[in-house]
Amino acid sequence: MQRSQHRRIKSINLLNHITPEKRQHKSATAKNLQNTKMVHEPNKKVETGILVDVCSNENTEEAYDSPPLGSPRAAPKEWSQTSQHVQDDIGVGSLVEVATDVDQRYYGVVRWIGIIDDTATAGVELEQSVCGLGDGARDGTRLFTCGAGRALFVPLPLCRRDARFRDTPPPDRPAHTDEHFEQPDCPIVTGVVPPLNSLGDLAGKNRGIQGHHNSCYLDATLFAMFTFTSVFDALLYRPPEPEDSAHYGEVQRVLREEVVNPLRRHGYVRADRVMKLRTLLNRLSDVPGLTSEEKDPEEFLNGLVAQLLRAEPFLKLSSGQEAYCYQLFVEKDEQITLPSVQQLLEQSFATSGVKLSEVPSTFIIQMPRFGKQYKLYPRVLPSPLLDVTDLIEDLPRACCVCGSLARWECAACAAEGGAGLDAGALCAACLARQHHARPRHKATPIATSDEYAGILESCPVPRVYMELFAVLCIETSHYVAFVKTGVSHDAPWCFFDSMADRKGERNGYNIPEIVCIEELSGWLSEEGARALLAAAPHDRQLPAPAKRLLADAYMCFYRSPDVAMYR
Repeated sequence: MQRSQHRRIKSINLLNHITPEKRQHKSATAKNLQNTKMVHEPNKKVETGILVDVCSNENTEEAYDSPPLGSPRAAPKEWSQTSQHVQDDIGVGSLVEVATDVDQRYYGVVRWIGIIDDTATAGVELEQSVCGLGDGARDGTRLFTCGAGRALFVPLPLCRRDARFRDTPPPDRPAHTDEHFEQPDCPIVTGVVPPLNSLGDLAGKNRGIQGHHNSCYLDATLFAMFTFTSVFDALLYRPPEPEDSAHYGEVQRVLREEVVNPLRRHGYVRADRVMKLRTLLNRLSDVPGLTSEEKDPEEFLNGLVAQLLRAEPFLKLSSGQEAYCYQLFVEKDEQITLPSVQQLLEQSFATSGVKLSEVPSTFIIQMPRFGKQYKLYPRVLPSPLLDVTDLIEDLPRACCVCGSLARWECAACAAEGGAGLDAGALCAACLARQHHARPRHKATPIATSDEYAGILESCPVPRVYMELFAVLCIETSHYVAFVKTGVSHDAPWCFFDSMADRKGERNGYNIPEIVCIEELSGWLSEEGARALLAAAPHDRQLPAPAKRLLADAYMCFYRSPDVAMYR
């Protein structure tokens, strides 16, 4: 049948496709589900409805219209040999495939399991929309939410684990004869696994986190947060508190044992492991569409870090506000061709009039771009070291004129000539001289404790720096990550793409890849970046990784290892 003809075929009720053995298994499964009340979204038993989500509401024993790709049918004979194992292993969040009567398969994720007409039924959100299917509602009751044309309701025994993402092939399908089973295994890893301290043999294909169904925003973020740094490890081990969700332990376990630990131990996380986390987030957070739609990293961080794991906000502002990441809001300076994150951050803080109330352990900064297309500057240089001394409220600072301990701060002086925030720190003597010719400038005192003041009056005032360890980039709605592969100053950088290659077409799977980028440290230096700019005035002339780093930067991750030790 040619799909382009859009013919609609008639198919009898799915119950008639199930063999007697399968009917018995179906009845037993339904009985078990009723006994355990295994019903999800919402938590109530559904007793009515037809088996397939089609436009017609005809009697279930009569013929009905089926989608153009074919109707779900009973599993092939070879499937039944392992059906008990397969059914016991399928739950909400499982990646499954459903055979059709035209020898094609639907692929999707189980979003709901319950009882419909005394039949154990799975609600599957398909990877591709199909004419005639719905959006997860049944007879006025919403069982789950997905895009129109993607909700398929089928008897649970008709679902089989997606063969593209299984650890080992079933006994009847040898691995060497099936292209689906060329992926590395991805076992669950318990316990405590420290982050990697070097790239080692991690570079190559089938390394990192495997992308699947618009997951690049999540894959790149998780890879940046956990592969080579422990700054976010408190999220993996914080004990539950009374205020936490009832599902807190499961979310934390899946993140730790099925994503982070396998990534650190084996260097590979398969897509079905990540889909478990995506399904939990989609069901438990107020961020919709996390299992199928294009999202941005800040939406993922909001759902996982803020809502479900209830982490303490990374940033605390002098205004009393708290945040997990900081969005740069600045006006474009036409005289600047390659602004650095340091310049933009200081400009943004100066404009907003707020400061950080304490030194953060991690600082996640969103670039000044809006949506996936508009960028305020065509290129931005991620500063390898971020000087946050002048961004911290009442942190001891040196006078910008004489170098002694500053007691006053003048925002107007700092703004003159774009000198930077450090130009606003002044001792009492220098303040009097500076403001003698600037009667309209108003200075505010810097509250430094007498204990520190006595020490710092006789020694240089230290600066506080944070180190860049990851950059997320976006181009045409696809996220990738540059990540520093260690904690030393000269540690090399790698490039990660969860969908770098693909095996098969419509029903294939993505191949993630990690590549060492030895030149990246040079590109991050101001001299190296300006040399690139001079040699390649147009983006298309840049080396591909440099173009992504400088022209497509979306979010920069900075860390303060000293502060992280105490968090």
